[in-house]
Amino acid sequence: MQVNWRWISAGRNTFAVLYAACELDGFTLMPVESPAADVTCYSLNSINAPAFRDEIRSAGCLTIVGGPHATACPEEVAGYADYVITGEGEYVLPRLLADIRDGGDGRIPGVMTADWFEPARTNVRLDAYPAFSTMRGYVEITRGCPFSCGYCQTPRIFGSCMRHRSIDGVARFANRHSQSRFVTPNAFAYGSDGISPRWEKIERLFKACTREIYFGTFPSEVRPEFICNESLGLVNRYCANKKIHFGAQSGSETVLTEIRRGHTTGDVLRAYDLCREYAFIPVVDFIVGLPSETDEDQRSTLRLIREIARHGIVHVHRFIPLPGTSLGGTVARDILPEIEKELGNLALRGKLTGAWNDPAVRFFRLT
Repeated sequence: MQVNWRWISAGRNTFAVLYAACELDGFTLMPVESPAADVTCYSLNSINAPAFRDEIRSAGCLTIVGGPHATACPEEVAGYADYVITGEGEYVLPRLLADIRDGGDGRIPGVMTADWFEPARTNVRLDAYPAFSTMRGYVEITRGCPFSCGYCQTPRIFGSCMRHRSIDGVARFANRHSQSRFVTPNAFAYGSDGISPRWEKIERLFKACTREIYFGTFPSEVRPEFICNESLGLVNRYCANKKIHFGAQSGSETVLTEIRRGHTTGDVLRAYDLCREYAFIPVVDFIVGLPSETDEDQRSTLRLIREIARHGIVHVHRFIPLPGTSLGGTVARDILPEIEKELGNLALRGKLTGAWNDPAVRFFRLT
């Protein structure tokens, strides 16, 4: 049985992870640019999913769809795909492929069809699967998040308890790259419950990685309240990155509370100042157009953006109401013209990047 993987740029790290997991069970995922026999697999997010709906519906082969959108909206996806994987795929996808190969009907936990569904019974233990194999990717070190930010799908997909790959497991794969880069919802929470940091665990991880380490920068951003003397001291001592990437999201205390972000603007400014003390360039994320923003909330965010842009880099995105989140189904509010103009001016000066006009830009590269 030929098993194909629909190549989509936004899912390249997922491809690396699932390629390795399927390989353990004797299945090789062949990258393709259109659906092909016998089976074609897709990983879709909630932005690019509409672009592939018709392709999947009319595919002349069996189709399997997973990813954030399939997990958030399985009934919708089951309307045009043969099989929908909800949640994590390392265990479920190879099991589903084996069932299809052996003539089964695909009715296994974690899979939805047009007329059947049973949730998966377990979560994936990261050390049970390789981070990658032939198709290389970043090393995923943690899944899950104890915070419940209103815009974020992560805890809805992976749960609120953090699960970590072991230090030996991380090093085994990280040391195969010339540079060690990691996937995690909060790099400085590695080895912890996500609330109380374990700096000794992070130092042990650094000592186990023999290649050039990049930590606390893309794709292993951090939360501002985790930026402190201990964390920056470790990065300064062991890592190669000169930037620290963290999320502020809003300059309004009211909005931060409403979206359950779990930190304050004071935490953001302290993190910014501390990065500068350690000679790191702060790269700070903001979301504009959140549904509950007032005009004054937007102006507060702009004031904080201006402050960060003095010595740092600002990354701005337009709010996207992702399904499965508490803000799913809401509508982004308009950005004030004065703020849109200022964001453009900062971008022209090289102080700001992002997509505050068309929120889909960062997700919509199909190849």
